[in-house]
Amino acid sequence: MNAQTSSRSGGRAARRAARSAALPDNLRPVRAGLEGGGYAPLTEAEVLKIHHAALEALATIGLADAPASGVAYLTGAGAIQGDDGRIRFPASVVEDALAKANRSLILHSRDAAHDLDLSGNRVHYGTAGAAVHLVDIDGQNYRESTIADLHNAAKIVDVLDNVHFCQRPMVARDIPDTEEMEVNSVYACVSGTTKHVGTSFSEASIVAPAIEMLHMIAGGEDKWRERPFVSNSNCFVVPPMKFATESCEVMEECIRYGMPVLLLSAGMAGATAPSTVAGAIVQAVAECLAGLVYVQAVKPGHPAVFGTWPFGLDLRTGAMTGGSGEQALLTAGCAQMHAFYDLPGGAAAGIADSKLPDMQAGWETMCSNVMAGLSGCNMIYEAAGMHASLLGFCLESLILGDDVIGQALRCVRGIEVTDETLALDQIAEVCLGGPGHYLGTSATLSRMQSDHCYPTYGNRMSPKEWVEKDKPDLLASATTRKEQILAAPSAAALDPVTDRAIREKFTIHLKT
Repeated sequence: MNAQTSSRSGGRAARRAARSAALPDNLRPVRAGLEGGGYAPLTEAEVLKIHHAALEALATIGLADAPASGVAYLTGAGAIQGDDGRIRFPASVVEDALAKANRSLILHSRDAAHDLDLSGNRVHYGTAGAAVHLVDIDGQNYRESTIADLHNAAKIVDVLDNVHFCQRPMVARDIPDTEEMEVNSVYACVSGTTKHVGTSFSEASIVAPAIEMLHMIAGGEDKWRERPFVSNSNCFVVPPMKFATESCEVMEECIRYGMPVLLLSAGMAGATAPSTVAGAIVQAVAECLAGLVYVQAVKPGHPAVFGTWPFGLDLRTGAMTGGSGEQALLTAGCAQMHAFYDLPGGAAAGIADSKLPDMQAGWETMCSNVMAGLSGCNMIYEAAGMHASLLGFCLESLILGDDVIGQALRCVRGIEVTDETLALDQIAEVCLGGPGHYLGTSATLSRMQSDHCYPTYGNRMSPKEWVEKDKPDLLASATTRKEQILAAPSAAALDPVTDRAIREKFTIHLKT
């Protein structure tokens, strides 16, 4: 090999090494908290119409089935209980709650590097849901999900750059006792990832033992309250327009213990919400405004996410559909309402109706994830791994979802127009006595990492190279990566002393 060839080879090797090294956050092409909001499916006049319709629904229809404690809180805040038992909300009561709401919300993580700033239109993607099956792609089978599966999902989330939080995506079907299952779910997620964790509780009595465990992990109640790294996903309503009594009691307990809450309204358009996109958004907004009044009545300024999660319905069959264009519009429209109220907000996207990670799953997950991000949704739940309209969760899809979300985030980042990016100097250099192309120029090389988001698993080889590389398969690559992650110890594992103390105090089903 001559010196010139060796020099070129060394230069290529150096560039490859530079590309493989982790970039500092300010140079990464995508990252958590990019500002969205450039896409607005609703006009300003339409946003106001939805707002006024939601206020009218709250004032004239109201919500039924509040627990006794909730009736006391809400009427104390100025809401009115009618002879029919329904709680109605004058507009002034809603406006007062909006004025008190916490707009400087940071969802903490065990590792502060993963804290989520929910101000403005900052966008974050993560998991969520309550899938009862794990999707086994090898045999194309669905089996009941277990606590080990949940822990594995958290371990995978922990190493994925573009999945920013881990709300429990599966139910541990191998633990029949409800309290043990829900406490173990917290343990499985927190010991799997240092990112923010979301979880649910079915009864108020389960909150205290879970909080006791979280105090142990945090190093004391004071440290927990300073940086609560787990939030409560709370379905406080049963659409249409009814409070979920037990969930409201859970919410009150979580607020008492300093746990942030996701106010989750999940009506299904055409079944438990109006079939029109606008109508479903109106109901979701009305229900979440009622929830906001509730939270502010319990504790003004308590951290709460405005969780409008209306879902689509296939009206031909009555089956839920999360992978439709209508779902993408529902989520984007809701994000626009969050921005109107200047509230930290969340909604669902990335759901596949497809049963397996195939082409259908690809278009379904990308469509709503891109639109949710472009609309500036703060917390985009169920963004990776979800199949069969939330019934199945796939670890390989979670891994591949990191690529999907990376490309969605690149869309969110948008186009920077500056004197440098207009590139007139580059055009002149290349065209006036230059090589006639931009390959290998200093400007191209200097920006190839910061401007471009490259897929980790997506295949951009030529057909010739693909054949030469033994035709690598996308799903096989994801399975290999899954096995590598799960074979390694969890980087989020609790220290042995704390873990032993937790296992002595609680019945932990996850094996050491």
